[in-house]
Amino acid sequence: MPLEWVGSPSGAPEISGASCYATGDPPLARLHLWPHRSLPKRGFVWFIAATFVAILLPLIAVLGTPVMWGLLPFMLGTVALIWWMLQKSYRDGEILEELSLWSDHATLVRQRRGADPQSWAANPYWVTLQVHQKGGPVDNYLTLKGAGREVELGAFLSSDEREALYPVLGDLLARVVATAPKLE
Repeated sequence: MPLEWVGSPSGAPEISGASCYATGDPPLARLHLWPHRSLPKRGFVWFIAATFVAILLPLIAVLGTPVMWGLLPFMLGTVALIWWMLQKSYRDGEILEELSLWSDHATLVRQRRGADPQSWAANPYWVTLQVHQKGGPVDNYLTLKGAGREVELGAFLSSDEREALYPVLGDLLARVVATAPKLE
């Protein structure tokens, strides 16, 4: 799953004390989410090279004829178009969602390439984490609700990844709320 718990090398952090947003303490937990990359950069190079060779193979039959010069621009244009479309896919997928939790504050910031960050904040005591099995735009639609707004979490994750993230975040929110200082 394309996620990272910042500050903890092995999964969700151990919450052992209160951390206050108002006093500038670091968050109890910080989660980074990003889209999955099925084709890494190294695989991209091999794919473009293999596509180039596969497209040029039919030109062997017409090598040295005027027909080759008529077909060559179209074949090279096809490779260039595939390269451009894959690069656009990489750029469009440069999204980072960061969920930070303190005992008295929760923030979700979604940063897309070339766009202003979108943010949401609420008190974790009033935040509810919901998974909509079938009612949302996708299966296992994961949302955080609080401060009068409901925001989607991990829109780019697969259904199985959102389903696996739900109990982890639910447990984490419960532990964060439990560490909040009690007002007497």
